[in-house]
Amino acid sequence: MVENIGKIIEDAINKALKDRGEVNILIAGKTGVGKSTLINAVFQGNFATTGDGRPVTLETREIKKDGIPLKLYDTRGLELKKYKETFKELESFVRTKNNDSNPMNHIHMAWICIDESSRRIEDAEIEFCSLLSNHMPVIGVITKASSDEGFRHKVQSLLSQAKNVVRVNSISRTLDDGYVIKPSGLNDLVDLAMEIVPEGQKNAFAAAQRVNILQKKNKSHAIVATAAATAAGTGAIPIPFSDAVALVPIQVGMLAGITAVFGFELKRAFLSTLVSSTITGAGATLIGKTIVSNLLKMFPGIGSVAGGAIAAATASGLTVAFGEAYIAALAYLLKNKDISEVSEADILSEFKKRYSK
Repeated sequence: MVENIGKIIEDAINKALKDRGEVNILIAGKTGVGKSTLINAVFQGNFATTGDGRPVTLETREIKKDGIPLKLYDTRGLELKKYKETFKELESFVRTKNNDSNPMNHIHMAWICIDESSRRIEDAEIEFCSLLSNHMPVIGVITKASSDEGFRHKVQSLLSQAKNVVRVNSISRTLDDGYVIKPSGLNDLVDLAMEIVPEGQKNAFAAAQRVNILQKKNKSHAIVATAAATAAGTGAIPIPFSDAVALVPIQVGMLAGITAVFGFELKRAFLSTLVSSTITGAGATLIGKTIVSNLLKMFPGIGSVAGGAIAAATASGLTVAFGEAYIAALAYLLKNKDISEVSEADILSEFKKRYSK
């Protein structure tokens, strides 16, 4: 097992990243509408400020940041007089992307941003929504929200092909009279986006967004449930002491999957440390808890069946406890911190503390 642990970790990382995938979102809006502020409020790691951007059309650039499973296509130029030419170029780009045989290269949804303070919707925004809705789900996002006064209803009626319209205030703002408007609507936007994003991109979206920890937890719970079912099947194999060793790659894969869905960078060195200080450190306990059922497996007939049943329940239960402790540790660490502020040492310390309970 020791000589194979490196390969087990490498395989776990590759599978976790493949299962998580990547999500691609097109964000459109006039200059000054607050797209960058919105992007940084929703997604991990100061995405709009520090992500690398490259032009893909005359008025659109692709923003990508290492370690975050997200590509943003930031489209400008809705205020240009010749916006129809911009639209023609963009639609050709979108069609090419969405006709790609690999769904990971598609643009999976679009957000059209409209400044609430403007109190108007341009023809370009209406036409853009109609154009994009032929290729992907569209969400209308009213930015800098402070006083609706029926504006959302107006936007909904004019952007009729949008899935829904969400009012958002991305950061705290102080009005002239001293009244402070707190951030709002971000959870609604993220929840709606999770509903409409394709199934294959849900894990990536959960990982990339920073607003709703529950989304990360829910996707991680599913990973734990799958690992527990696999562990139960392994534990039921009627070969003495086979399950204790066989559980290691299952639990390593589970840890890698949870790490990926929470949006942390998957590094081999970190996962190796995590494994050596937790799974292998708990190995004696694992074997101790399964030794009775494994001894029963050494007897043919009823003994094997009984031993397998006990081992299956033990293997499943230990895997669930292990995975849920890790989820609880990551959720706790991200409760009041950006992912960039959480160190590997923080994760190891919090996880070991929770698993020891």
